[in-house]
Amino acid sequence: MKKIITTIALFVAVISSAQGQFEQGMGKAFQLWREGKNTEASDMFERIAAADKSSWLPNYYVALVNTTTSFGTQDKTQINAMLTKAQNALDAEMIKDQNNSELYVMQAMIYTAWIVVDPMVNSMKYSGKTMEMYAKAEALSPENPRAVFGKADFQIQGAKWTGVDTKPLCQEVDKSIGLFATFKPETPFSPKWGLDRALEAQKNCK
Repeated sequence: MKKIITTIALFVAVISSAQGQFEQGMGKAFQLWREGKNTEASDMFERIAAADKSSWLPNYYVALVNTTTSFGTQDKTQINAMLTKAQNALDAEMIKDQNNSELYVMQAMIYTAWIVVDPMVNSMKYSGKTMEMYAKAEALSPENPRAVFGKADFQIQGAKWTGVDTKPLCQEVDKSIGLFATFKPETPFSPKWGLDRALEAQKNCK
């Protein structure tokens, strides 16, 4: 009995240590990101993903850091490298789970980034796919504010070319802000971003 208790105690200690390392690593990666050290943050998330394959979050943040960084980058070679890294990280999690709303939002963002790189070439290729990803995200989790806002914002941004009436889309932005207010992330590291973008879009809505 004593051996069993000792074994269980050691097992619990190992799990606690692993959780502690995961949390410390994620905290450090977020700190680097907040400091604007995007490459270092991405590398840290990548190392955590390699060490802990049970959580989808490190690879998700590899994708998110690289995709959001690409929006402010001019060099197309760098953008291509960032979006390729983002896609590879996301693919690693999509293979494991096709029912995670946040992963589909992330895929929609990667497609949007490709459109921004070259609208004339990539709009036809990725616009429909982007809407499909947001629709899947919303179907899987109707209460996910990032899915609701992302879908509406993407259509609002395209309205200048498509001529779509933005009034119903602005109502969806309002809806997303309500969802942000009630959304409860599953863990301290789960996605909770987007409210600031939604509030900015609400101000610009007509």
